[in-house]
Amino acid sequence: MLVREAQLLQRLERVPEAIEAYKRILARWPGLADCWFNLGVLQRKQRQLEAALASYQKALDYGISSPEEVHLNRSVIYSDYLRQDAAAERELLQALGLNPAYVPALLNLANLNEDLGRRAQANALYERILGLDPRCFEALARYANLQPASGPVDRLSEQLESALRSPASAAEHASLGFARGRLLDGQGQYPAAFEAYRAANKANRASAPPGTPGYDRKRHEELIDLLIRSSPLAPNSPLAPQDPAVAPSARPTAAAAGPQPIFICGLFRSGSTLTEQLLAGHPGLFAGGELDLLPRLSSAITPFPQSLASVSADVLASLAARYRDELRRMFPGATHVTDKRLDNFLLLGFIKRLFPDARIIHTTRDPLDNCLSIFFLHLDPGVGYAHDLMDIGHYFREYRRLMLHWQRRFGADLFEFNYDAFVRQPAAQAARLFEFLGLPWDERYLSADSRGRAVKTASVWQVRDAIYTRSSGRAANYRGQLSELRAYLSDLLTFS
Repeated sequence: MLVREAQLLQRLERVPEAIEAYKRILARWPGLADCWFNLGVLQRKQRQLEAALASYQKALDYGISSPEEVHLNRSVIYSDYLRQDAAAERELLQALGLNPAYVPALLNLANLNEDLGRRAQANALYERILGLDPRCFEALARYANLQPASGPVDRLSEQLESALRSPASAAEHASLGFARGRLLDGQGQYPAAFEAYRAANKANRASAPPGTPGYDRKRHEELIDLLIRSSPLAPNSPLAPQDPAVAPSARPTAAAAGPQPIFICGLFRSGSTLTEQLLAGHPGLFAGGELDLLPRLSSAITPFPQSLASVSADVLASLAARYRDELRRMFPGATHVTDKRLDNFLLLGFIKRLFPDARIIHTTRDPLDNCLSIFFLHLDPGVGYAHDLMDIGHYFREYRRLMLHWQRRFGADLFEFNYDAFVRQPAAQAARLFEFLGLPWDERYLSADSRGRAVKTASVWQVRDAIYTRSSGRAANYRGQLSELRAYLSDLLTFS
């Protein structure tokens, strides 16, 4: 009866109550391996990560059936939350030692090898999965994405097209469709590529859980209005210049406990990963990737953002300390850590309340190239604006409206780093970036690659190449398909 009660609380997402219910059960009957497993699942949801690892270990100690699933869950904590990739790999290898045909572990291990830049190992794992299950379409799509799109891909294209004709879930059709669009684009078959991406986006939207809201343009405009009102300009505030020399006294200091955060924000496919990996060439600076710390901390302020202006200094200091503590735990020894969660551009008012000296890098790119690349990117189906080109255009306009406000509000603490300018003049633009951050610049950072470092974004392979210009001006290949978007964004197409 007590177990059924705990399971009901778990199904109802009453997580703290469910945790306490399982703890009471296990205090009396510690040998219930399934209860340890369920407790681990719930503790992970609450970010009680060490406790979750311990509970999963108890499930293993008490002989849980399907122990490979426990090792898989432990690997996710190590990889996604603690950034301990070697520990994650050990867990996955243990899972496969127990069950060599366990496809979820094979997929995660292949994905980890991709993050770490091990192309050959990832390829071999995807081939192994497809040998076990030729209908594992997720593995086929990922395998296709690893192959050079400009090479001989006829057989691979046929496999993708055959899979797309097969009965499959909407999520599988989305993965296959994005992979097919990439191959067609690489072959210069631009109209066919665009249609493949259009179909993939439609399937991706259909794969969202029931009740997932679509993109509401009016509601998003209201959100941007609210963010602007909640962080108003000073009276008669001019548009602040971006020369880093304007405010030398505002340089961040290392006096505060914990690593110094550097915030990178913008839109998907704006060059943010390339920017982060450039910075990570600097000794002592760690690439934090897309952290979710700020959105979680902002939930402590209600209602947000309306109450932001009235939050006490003690509360802000406590939240800032929690943020730094997380960075220190995840990146021991770092003096600086980048936080590259891109939609933090919505939270710049919050960031500057937490860290008044924070330096913020805003990555930008040609608007049409940027919007097209988002349309071609397989994002989570819950990213509602990404499935329709004109919705992307609307989101872009609202993002630029908010960023103009932040530029006026925070001036020289906000630096626009343009992807197109960087790939044309890497050394000159990179030197400006490091000057803005108050860090010494060395041209060797341009050739410091990310081998050995995990890159956990969709740009995992692009940033491992030498700097190239072929993505600039990509929209020219889709001139006809972008005519409506071009007209809609016409007044924004000259910004640099």
